[in-house]
Amino acid sequence: MHGRTALIAVAHGSRDPRSAATVAAVVAGLAAARPGVDVRLAFLDLNAPSVEQVVDAIAAQGHTHAVVVPLLLGNAFHARVDLPGLLTAAHGRHPQLHLTQADVLGPDARLIAALRDRVSEASTSMREPLGRLGIAVAAVGSSAPAANARTADVARRLARLTGHLTEICFATTEPSLPQAISRLRTRGADDILVAPWFLAPGLLTDRLVTAAPGVVHADVIGPHSALTDIVWDRYDAAISNALTLSA
Repeated sequence: MHGRTALIAVAHGSRDPRSAATVAAVVAGLAAARPGVDVRLAFLDLNAPSVEQVVDAIAAQGHTHAVVVPLLLGNAFHARVDLPGLLTAAHGRHPQLHLTQADVLGPDARLIAALRDRVSEASTSMREPLGRLGIAVAAVGSSAPAANARTADVARRLARLTGHLTEICFATTEPSLPQAISRLRTRGADDILVAPWFLAPGLLTDRLVTAAPGVVHADVIGPHSALTDIVWDRYDAAISNALTLSA
């Protein structure tokens, strides 16, 4: 019987092997931060192990409580519908196992700071002397205007942190990266850097590179101490809320 609440970190999943490798590195950092907690990685789609497989495994090992933290930047369909449905079905199979879904990562201030770090790292590879820098903050894109507005907020907050010009663009909708670059040029940017608002590389970040191969692209957020801290904060908050609700 396990006394400590397990952590299941749930990633989106991708056909690109770099994505799963990056997320595995993130989860290795989570496990190293708290060696006493059973930390597992699961995927919603396209990669193994699945959420169902991981839940079945920890139930078989005697866990009675697990916190499920979505490694997702937005609170979209996967977090609001897919994952709760999977966890409800899993609880039906394992009624002795209490599953608590934590909040998504969201535009946490520490993630914005991590994005700033990636921008800073990438800017060191740019030509000298550096002119006025414009940053194209690139995200997946959504058919929901509210989701795209949240990316605009990320860009504004990054601008406040860095002092650089920022514009938003999307891999799947408009404004496109070339449009963002054009806007930054119009606003007076001499040099352009793309800041991907992505946790891991994959087909969409490749699409961005293809759309603008002549500018510098920063790394994805990937394994970063801020991401580790945020996930554990989501875990702790979920446990605290579960205890409050059961009191």
